[in-house]
Amino acid sequence: MKNLELGNMYQMNKKEHNIIVRFAAWISKKNLPFFVISIGMIVMLLWAGSYKMTIPGADGIVPLVTNSPLISWHFKLLGTYVGSDFIGLTEVIAAILIIIGFFKPQIGIIGGAIGIIMFFTTSTMLITTPDSLVDVNGVKYMSFLGLFLYKDIIGLGASLFLITQFGKKAMLKEIKAR
Repeated sequence: MKNLELGNMYQMNKKEHNIIVRFAAWISKKNLPFFVISIGMIVMLLWAGSYKMTIPGADGIVPLVTNSPLISWHFKLLGTYVGSDFIGLTEVIAAILIIIGFFKPQIGIIGGAIGIIMFFTTSTMLITTPDSLVDVNGVKYMSFLGLFLYKDIIGLGASLFLITQFGKKAMLKEIKAR
């Protein structure tokens, strides 16, 4: 069987599929996951990035950055506020590259790759940041801080997804240009 996209399968014979399958195919055909994830990522990166360029935002990430073996050198080298500005600027740049990716998909791939690096780094902070786990009756749970960090695993997956989608768009653009 050919590797068909779900949206294309929807066009083949609508009456053969139940309503749930048709609904899934409609979502795929409209490319809603790409739209929702890309817009959500853009808003999150712009908002979080600009917040890190404020004093409360910089102060808020100090315990995360200083306990991370991957990025603790960053604040030692640049200082808290310049270091936080640099992190925030990186997030804003990633968002802008994703926006440009709507028109130039290869640029969107670069924005997604920056997201992978950022979210991989922050995902490891779940392990290195004190108080990310709390003990309740002998069972370890993620604290609010742990849950805050855990969302970056979703950001990592979203970045990977965006790269695949921008990659498909870039390949189609190259094929059409031939």
